Amino acid sequence: MALVAVLQNLDRELLLALNGCHADWLDPIMWWISKPVTSMGIYVLLAYTIVKRFKSDKWWLVLISFGVLIFFCDYVVTHGFKYPIQRLRPSHHPDIQSLLHLLTDDNGHVYRGGKFGFFSSHSSNNMGLAVLFLLWMAPLHRRWIALLLLWAVLVSYSRIYLGVHYPSDVLVGLTYGALVAWIIHSIFKRWINPPAIA
Repeated sequence: MALVAVLQNLDRELLLALNGCHADWLDPIMWWISKPVTSMGIYVLLAYTIVKRFKSDKWWLVLISFGVLIFFCDYVVTHGFKYPIQRLRPSHHPDIQSLLHLLTDDNGHVYRGGKFGFFSSHSSNNMGLAVLFLLWMAPLHRRWIALLLLWAVLVSYSRIYLGVHYPSDVLVGLTYGALVAWIIHSIFKRWINPPAIA
């Protein structure tokens, strides 16, 4: 129990340190990065790239694998972890919410996210989609790999910046997303033979 208390305290202190490193000019950027619609544009482009590469009748199966991933990284995270575990987001926790730098949403309300936050579906979704894309499209130039993984980490960091997730929420989300992507790819690749890159 002592170790758990130490880790929880470290998690809280790291959150306060990272959330405390804010600036007026950075607030709208982090708000924009955190919006799901921002990532959606990126992954629509990636879906087009997949359809273009998998010219055979297998492209639809590849896209289904992404649908399965989103189900596990979004719906399952929310209903299988957040609601059963019921760990309050820092923005909803009475002992810490007043210490956080919180932003105002588009409706003029202080943005706090949903009530429960363990663990981050933003992190699991973005890392899962990035890793699954990299696995289907391998081998890829290092710049693609760096950009996709950097984007997943940046979205995850934005959740800490906004004060709606602890670092542990994000770390578990990133790990979970990558693991789910690897499992799904391992299952679906039995029916799909990725074409060679010209």
